[in-house]
Amino acid sequence: MNDILQAKFMREMCDTAANMYRLGWDERNGGNISVLLDPNEVADCLDTDRVLRRIPMNFHAAPLAGKIFLVTGTGKYFKNVRNDPETNLGIIRVSDDGSTAELLWGYADGGRFTSELPAHLMSHMVRLRIDPEHRIVMHTHPTNTLAMTHIHPLDEKSFTRTLWGTCTECIVVFPDGVGVLPWMVCGTNEIGEATARKMETYRLVIWPQHGIYGVGRSMDEAFGLIETVEKAAELYMKYAAFPVLNRITDAQLDDLAHAFGLTYRTDFLDL
Repeated sequence: MNDILQAKFMREMCDTAANMYRLGWDERNGGNISVLLDPNEVADCLDTDRVLRRIPMNFHAAPLAGKIFLVTGTGKYFKNVRNDPETNLGIIRVSDDGSTAELLWGYADGGRFTSELPAHLMSHMVRLRIDPEHRIVMHTHPTNTLAMTHIHPLDEKSFTRTLWGTCTECIVVFPDGVGVLPWMVCGTNEIGEATARKMETYRLVIWPQHGIYGVGRSMDEAFGLIETVEKAAELYMKYAAFPVLNRITDAQLDDLAHAFGLTYRTDFLDL
């Protein structure tokens, strides 16, 4: 049996968590990631018939029954994931009735999955209906994106339009725009449900004064979406207090979208 610590999915999780901490996106125990795993890859390095513990989820995820996830732990610091993955991460399988997480590996100190696991699973369910190749839900606290939510109107059209207008690549990377929620209490099923509804339309959902959710088929895709929003937000925060003499026009954004063959939110531009 292969060493689970050398599995590609494990190395990607450890490297991504370390990078997010390095960037200052995940202070203390902030942020969480869940990865839908290929059961064959898990079986190559783990006895999937051996359940270490059963942990109630306080949420029913019957559509995900039998699916296996690698999930960051509650109260865990991203800076510690690389050096001690078995304590800070866990591999869980959703039980047949969808109400329990069967722990197959990890949370070695008796811990459990992130408190926002229900929100992750709700988004996984929605995204899998839209894209069967979906795998990643990533939540983090990027500094400039949070700062932008303090000074910018929080309607999705204007927020997306501002991000698209900061640099040319933005509409190419997220032509579907960004979803924006009102401020809500985190760690609740209510914010998870609201996020999942937005995931019907968007791959990025902003939680004002808190953070962002990004999804994708790979760790690079989810991370890259968030990274691009954060770069755009940083640019906005650098120029927001000054008169804007030059900007990418709506017509230019439309030209860009056509040049790249993009299907984008045309209703977010005034053409």
